[in-house]
Amino acid sequence: MVFKNAPYKFAEFESIQFQYGPGDSMVNKYDSRTGDYQYVNAKDSLVKEKIHLTQLELSYLHHKVADLGFWDFPSNQVMEKDTTDASGNKPLHYYIAFNYKRKSKKVMFDAAYNGPQKLVEADGMVIKEIQKILDEAEAREKK
Repeated sequence: MVFKNAPYKFAEFESIQFQYGPGDSMVNKYDSRTGDYQYVNAKDSLVKEKIHLTQLELSYLHHKVADLGFWDFPSNQVMEKDTTDASGNKPLHYYIAFNYKRKSKKVMFDAAYNGPQKLVEADGMVIKEIQKILDEAEAREKK
């Protein structure tokens, strides 16, 4: 058997960047290098915090996105025309970057993207996993 080397190795991992928001306004941001985390809460207030993910959490995310095929995702999954829903709301845009010593994998994803269903579902799972880990880390640090 021949084993293919993983294109991105956790031993070379440096940071994760995660941003999202409606249209071009990606006000919700997290950077694991600095721990800076800001998001708009349910009361429309901008919350700024420091959240540091553990090595275990970072390793979990690295391996989870690898299982979901993130390394093979197209880097641009944004609708060419700006779309809005019936209420005039723009779809959420997401920017996800996994940074390593020698390279990075960066993906822009539009919630209204109409690409292959499996890809759209995998994008949603990556976003859900990152958000879950951030929520757990935030709860841990508030204790």
